[in-house]
Amino acid sequence: MTRKAWASALCTAVALLTPIVSQAQGAYPNRPIRMIVPLAAGSAVDVAARIVAQKMSATLGQTVVVENLPGAAGLTGADRVAKSAPDGYTIGGFNDSIMTMVPALQPKLPWDILRDFTPVSLVATVEWGIVATPSAPYAHAAGLIAAAKAAPEAINYGSGGIGSPQHIAMALFASEAGISLTHVPYKGATQAAIGVAGGEVPVAFQGLATVNPLIKGNRVKLIAVSTPRRMPQYPEVPTVSESGLRGFEFNSWFAVLAPAGTPAEIVAKLNAEIVKALADPGVRDQLVAQGLTPRGSSAEELGSATRAQLAKYAALIKKAGIKAE
Repeated sequence: MTRKAWASALCTAVALLTPIVSQAQGAYPNRPIRMIVPLAAGSAVDVAARIVAQKMSATLGQTVVVENLPGAAGLTGADRVAKSAPDGYTIGGFNDSIMTMVPALQPKLPWDILRDFTPVSLVATVEWGIVATPSAPYAHAAGLIAAAKAAPEAINYGSGGIGSPQHIAMALFASEAGISLTHVPYKGATQAAIGVAGGEVPVAFQGLATVNPLIKGNRVKLIAVSTPRRMPQYPEVPTVSESGLRGFEFNSWFAVLAPAGTPAEIVAKLNAEIVKALADPGVRDQLVAQGLTPRGSSAEELGSATRAQLAKYAALIKKAGIKAE
């Protein structure tokens, strides 16, 4: 074989081998993935994140570690994700409060939800309801409305903080019901739920994933759900709509985002794994049992939903007159 032929053969071999070597070196994932949840342990998003992360770990062959990083209404954890390397090894498990409510309350954020993050997938919606201490005199939302009208501002309600989903949900409920309640902010949704169970505040609007253990343990009572129809898990509990506020609905959602600039192929891989996890009957049963509805979406669908929710909550927050501290 001539020198020219040898050179040609060598170039061909290198060209064929290079993609294989590159693929082996860059196979994703080849180390654990960190999912930052900017909320306290035990919150609805945290519960869902751990269920889905466990299944993803099994199918990816790499551990997906859920790390809680609460603080500043989710801003601390979100900032960490935004500033992480866009390599798929740090992702965020966010609720729609962080994505679409906080930007309306605090326009001057260190990050922009549309500019600094890459949508991966909607994971689940969190169904919501109103819970009360077992000794509270109202057995349903209509009773709460009647009591509040009889004694304006005398009834306190707990939330996860000013501008939290619990605050916004109850403010909207009170606005539509024409009642005045007194807001008592806690340092997280879980703490607010415990506040209701301990009798510190009589009521709260909560994601059912957060309060299900308290409901099952008879430490709080569920007096209404904010779904369009009664929930199969709680067929005896009326909807808010049935209680006099026709058409009232409220839920929240849990989605996965990555830092802006994350390669499309990694986003596609993460999306496929999340959708695969949500198709698993065991995962679905766990989520439903916690008061969540499994969803899944394309990255593009999540991006569109985020833009729509940003506009929706900007209008709702303005209408309810909610101001950040």
